[in-house]
Amino acid sequence: MHSPLHRALAQARVDELRRAATASAGRPRPRPPRRTPPASPVTLRFCFPDDAESLARLATLENSAAPPQPALLAEVGGELRAALSLADGSVVSDPFYPSAHVLELLRARARQLEDSERESGRVRPRIWTRARLASWR
Repeated sequence: MHSPLHRALAQARVDELRRAATASAGRPRPRPPRRTPPASPVTLRFCFPDDAESLARLATLENSAAPPQPALLAEVGGELRAALSLADGSVVSDPFYPSAHVLELLRARARQLEDSERESGRVRPRIWTRARLASWR
């Protein structure tokens, strides 16, 4: 009954979309907004023997072996999400949650620990030696 009217409206919409497409052809497309990880508390800590079951579950989810000890763990909202071995740098993470930001935190903490060991390895023997020499005099 109203087919000429529907056809005219459809043609007008097609023309409108074509004009918009040619007008935006020279402009760069806007980038989609970055997804930020949810704001849950993140806890980084050393792995203890009672974490073996949780670590094994995490490794099973990723179809890999648990990382060798000593290891750092990352918990998000109280749940284990990733682990990083301090022995060889291997990692496991929960494949069902975004974990890139958590792995960055674990690697940064591992670098801090490594740097502090290097610094303490250089400084402490000298201080210890001076203290021993002073006490022997």
